Amino acid sequence: MLSLLLPVSLSASPLSAALPTYSTQYDIQQDAFKDGAAAVELASRTNRRILIELGGDWCTWCKKMDVFFDNNPDIRQKLHETFVMLKINVSNENNNAEFLKAFPKPLGYPHMYVSEYDGSILWSQDTAEFLKNGQYSREYFLTFFERWDIKNKK
Repeated sequence: MLSLLLPVSLSASPLSAALPTYSTQYDIQQDAFKDGAAAVELASRTNRRILIELGGDWCTWCKKMDVFFDNNPDIRQKLHETFVMLKINVSNENNNAEFLKAFPKPLGYPHMYVSEYDGSILWSQDTAEFLKNGQYSREYFLTFFERWDIKNKK
């Protein structure tokens, strides 16, 4: 599994190390089970939870969320310090139904699940709850990250 991962350094400058492909893009060729196992291994090794994001390149709000993180590098940094991001493609070409059958049904896309580093699901999150006046909110994301950051728990 380690050969599938690119090194991640959380103490270096913001996102200076490459993130795993499964953290940065949706892939219709994806093997969600293999990527999920790699995310569990990385989360265990780096003491983070996993944030599973369902969506696809077809999803307008997924693209808007990516632009939000691109325009807010401090928020993107906090995301990757708090979680191992696992993007799961959901499309006509690959709906990853077998992988997702154990998950609660999403309300729409993008949809997120918080997973413990062992892979157990802790929370199902409708991303519409991150919107304020029709835009993704820095405050709402930061509050969410703070809530789920393992390092904040004693």
